[in-house]
Amino acid sequence: MTPKAESANLAPWFGPNLQRNVYMSLLHMEPEEGKEGVSDSVLKAALLRRAVEDIQRLIQIKTAKQACSSLLQRGSVGDDLWQRFQRAEREMEEELRDVVTEANALAPNWGPTIFQSAHEIASNTKLRESLEEIEAQAESEKAWWAKRRGQIQTEFIKELDDEGGKTGGTKGSSAVSEDEAVLVDTPSKGGKN
Repeated sequence: MTPKAESANLAPWFGPNLQRNVYMSLLHMEPEEGKEGVSDSVLKAALLRRAVEDIQRLIQIKTAKQACSSLLQRGSVGDDLWQRFQRAEREMEEELRDVVTEANALAPNWGPTIFQSAHEIASNTKLRESLEEIEAQAESEKAWWAKRRGQIQTEFIKELDDEGGKTGGTKGSSAVSEDEAVLVDTPSKGGKN
């Protein structure tokens, strides 16, 4: 096996957990002389951001699990990928337990509810991103529809002009209206005209 293939097999499922690293750095930061250490509110905010990241990773794992399992059963992927996936699942379970423990240490009974808050934050963030994407597309969509409306109007006017030319009328001549009276000569009942 080539060194590149070996490193691919050993690579973790997820990249570094930046939010966990930030939280741990804040937690272990030494206070400066004459100043207090990191406040509890900052630690709680960092832990909540860590939980949000964990929720996003957990969703990715849940989404990928069935696909990985079926690909493994078909033989489309090797056991090494499945082992990497299972290792990522175990690491996530440990990470979730660690977050709950840290939450309970910062605020009693916060552990059971921190992931509810994190899930709401993750959902809200995703919704905002979707709305921003839609708003970004709105101007280009408006411009496209304005252009399309102009094309349709041009085609419709051209079509009306073409119909006017086929009936012998021109733009300058007066066309007979459907509302004008038309005289029709019919034979009389007596046979005389």
